Amino acid sequence: MTKEPETLIEAIRYFTDPDACLNLMIELRWPDGVVTCPTCGSAEVGFLKNRRLFQCKTKHPKQQFSVKVGTIFEDSPISLDKWLSAMWMIANDKNGISSYELARALGVTQKTAWFLLHRIRLAMQQGSLDKLDGTVEVDETFIGGKARFMHRDRQSRAVNGRGPIGKTAVIGLLDRHGPRWS
Repeated sequence: MTKEPETLIEAIRYFTDPDACLNLMIELRWPDGVVTCPTCGSAEVGFLKNRRLFQCKTKHPKQQFSVKVGTIFEDSPISLDKWLSAMWMIANDKNGISSYELARALGVTQKTAWFLLHRIRLAMQQGSLDKLDGTVEVDETFIGGKARFMHRDRQSRAVNGRGPIGKTAVIGLLDRHGPRWS
């Protein structure tokens, strides 16, 4: 990136250029400058200008790929200009930002802004734009009050045996790394 945007208006102007977004993503994704295929890892990759996609020269399924593949942006119809502007806003707002404020600034729905916020916050926790891969540990549990602590009237209505009825499901994911888990 030649000059980093310092204000929101500069960021939005900078990220409206699709070439600037693409070049920034290539810099972030492949810092050494060599684009590699996410499927096979081959460095023999060409760029299709008309479609803004890369194409691996090795024969395999999913030869064509974009810079979004394998990142938090994958499977999202939201364009990179919105993603990168949202990331800039989240990173530069010292008090945090709500999905309503993000929606107004980017011109998207509140539901879309909420989706952006959650994916970006998850990436900030992980410290990477990559999705979970390799060995991933998953566990679930149900959290809720025990029947013995309920009022007798509520207990007779709410509890019909054991199980998840009346409780909240909680799922945890952990990306395992290191020699022990590989």
